[in-house]
Amino acid sequence: MNRAIAVGQRIRELRTRKGLSLRALAKISELSTNAISLIERGENSPTVSSLHSLATALEVPITAFFEQHGDGLIVHFRKGDRPVSETAGVKMENLGSGLPDQQLEPFLMTIEPGSSSGSQITHSGEELVYVLKGTLICLIDKQEFQLDEGDSLLFLATQPHIYRNQTPVAAQIVIVFQPRVGQVLAHLHY
Repeated sequence: MNRAIAVGQRIRELRTRKGLSLRALAKISELSTNAISLIERGENSPTVSSLHSLATALEVPITAFFEQHGDGLIVHFRKGDRPVSETAGVKMENLGSGLPDQQLEPFLMTIEPGSSSGSQITHSGEELVYVLKGTLICLIDKQEFQLDEGDSLLFLATQPHIYRNQTPVAAQIVIVFQPRVGQVLAHLHY
């Protein structure tokens, strides 16, 4: 099955489970009805900002769009077998979803030269970025950070932010979202 279609089908499933029409979801998410329809049919891949808008509107974590319906206590994805969402110049691979009451949302993001994560986004919780390869510019609420290989950045995701690759080499990052709404902080358990 095409992974882009799987993400779109999962969005449709969550929308219908909530009893929302395309038009209602479009209004709540501030995306066009046509854009959501194309995503659901697998004819267009959602941008990172679209995924966040849809997750917020559907009141689910972003990983819900990539879930493989697992109820286990361990999630294992092999390289090349991870759920993926791709849009112009950006590829997001889910690194793990499906745990009961999961709090962390880990992704591997590849941003091609000259590409960005889309429009500036905000969402609840915290965000961690770790650069595996390349160089990336992260703009957070008008503050610019250049992140090189091995650099990391942790911030409150309620601030407008965007990632840009202004180099001739693809940048690859691990990005982890941690929603805070109604969640217990993970470090309190250690």
